Amino acid sequence: MEKEKTKKEVTAADRPILKNKLYLYLTEFFAGMSVMAVELGASRLLAPYFSSSQIVWTIIIGTIMIAMALGNIYGGRKVDKNPNPDRLYGRIIFAAIWIALIPVVGKYIILGISGLLVFTISTNFLVIAAFAACMLIFVFPLFLLGTVTPSLVKYTVDSLDDSGKVVGMLNASNTIGSIIGTFVPTFISIPAVGTSITFLIFAGILLVLAVVYFASSRVFVKKVPIAMVLFILCCIFGHSGSFAFWQKHLTVEDESVYNYLQVSENDKEVILSTNVLFGVQSVYRKERELTGMYYDYAMAAPYMAGIYEKERPLDVLILGMGTGTFATQCRRYFGEMNIEGVEIDGKITDLAHEYFELDEDIPVATYDGRAYLNALSSERWRKDSDFGTEDGRYDVIMVDAYQDITIPFQMSTVEFFTMVRDHLRADGVMVVNMNMRGIDTAGFGSGDSSREANLTDYLADTIASVFPEVMSVEVTGSTNRELFAGMTEGMSERFRSNAAREKDAELSAMMGIVDEGLTGYIAGDHLMTDDKAPVELLGMQVIDEIIRDEVAYYKKIYDEKGLDGLLEAL
Repeated sequence: MEKEKTKKEVTAADRPILKNKLYLYLTEFFAGMSVMAVELGASRLLAPYFSSSQIVWTIIIGTIMIAMALGNIYGGRKVDKNPNPDRLYGRIIFAAIWIALIPVVGKYIILGISGLLVFTISTNFLVIAAFAACMLIFVFPLFLLGTVTPSLVKYTVDSLDDSGKVVGMLNASNTIGSIIGTFVPTFISIPAVGTSITFLIFAGILLVLAVVYFASSRVFVKKVPIAMVLFILCCIFGHSGSFAFWQKHLTVEDESVYNYLQVSENDKEVILSTNVLFGVQSVYRKERELTGMYYDYAMAAPYMAGIYEKERPLDVLILGMGTGTFATQCRRYFGEMNIEGVEIDGKITDLAHEYFELDEDIPVATYDGRAYLNALSSERWRKDSDFGTEDGRYDVIMVDAYQDITIPFQMSTVEFFTMVRDHLRADGVMVVNMNMRGIDTAGFGSGDSSREANLTDYLADTIASVFPEVMSVEVTGSTNRELFAGMTEGMSERFRSNAAREKDAELSAMMGIVDEGLTGYIAGDHLMTDDKAPVELLGMQVIDEIIRDEVAYYKKIYDEKGLDGLLEAL
């Protein structure tokens, strides 16, 4: 009893290191830094499984704010009842080890949650699964870090005379740490060493902070050596940056400022995936012939722009270059063309040259697509840069930009497509690859106002409000639909006239398939603007449909044969 009483009576005055307010400010500084680093790491940990859309970011920020608020309340009450600073730094040790364990077990927890929920819910799967993952993985350590500020206020304020100044310094230390913790992971640690090691770095900082406290106080606490051993084990087993741990023989698994990147290949094709557990962003077929994939259908655009009626090469701009499959196909079948690409992620461009055979002489600007169009409007910019045509206009503009599996909202609005139109020549054509058409496409483009509108309907209606003629074709055997928008009417007639002059039999047959499925689009009134473009919510509806379709087979096996039958099927 006497020993327990002595422990409870320990205060900040009994720990010499806490008499130096600089150490307390450093504690606040590194706590704030670690919170933001974990938040950004959370987005990267979740992105390969749930995407990095605004919805997922909302879930991350919301759950972390809940954890911090509860930590503030708990920490304030505890420090009033028992002002023993050993408890605070003990909580920091627990937070550090928990964060260090995230790269070891986090991805397994995410897959376990996903596997459980995918068989029990049919709507809002990504929202619910991402929220559950955040609650299990991130709430507890950030709850513990949330106890830091109220505890430090107790230890730092000596009198009411300087309480405002001291609290202000603590908050400033936390804020400055948070600022640095925002920039360092994004621009330095995650691109350089990956998400897993980033978690370990900031866990190590917190652990060192606590170890210095206990060492300077000459207090032996069993949890300190145990924590150090656990941290070393986490460094050994958690340093791998592999998210797709169930996949073997990946050609590339890497991270950039914007994306988790994965390249896989076999004898027939090379595939790029970014940030998503399911879905493919780019496919390149090694046989160097038409594949029937979306970029073959998109090759109808040069015919619509009158490729064989012009005495000069067409000028083509691709917004969302990716690995350049469309550019490669155009060069292969049409020969001389002035093709430019825009890709926001420079690492994807590097992969395009190394693994997807993108020609080195095709210039690719590392830019946001909409920002690039803005820059093209400046004659001085066009003269000073290596990009852009002389007049800033093109015969064909392809829009194939995706943020994970949804279209970036700033490239889905009336204002954006107006900019595209302004950078097309009089007989120019825009082609948009829409990879979110959903499962049920009956009635698309029919003008039927009674059918429930999805993302593709919104996007097509928005485009039709800007361009006088809009046509679309569904890509057989995929979730893609190609939409063509012309500056003037007569686009379909130019397409057929120029396609009839095609001498390559294989390409001519492909255009015959396009012609057979090509239909005019009757616009509705579902418009997206810069002020209101709910692409994430609309995209989530389509994702739910795709997930239901993908797991329906396994759900049936589970219902009929139970868990043993499901495991056997897997």
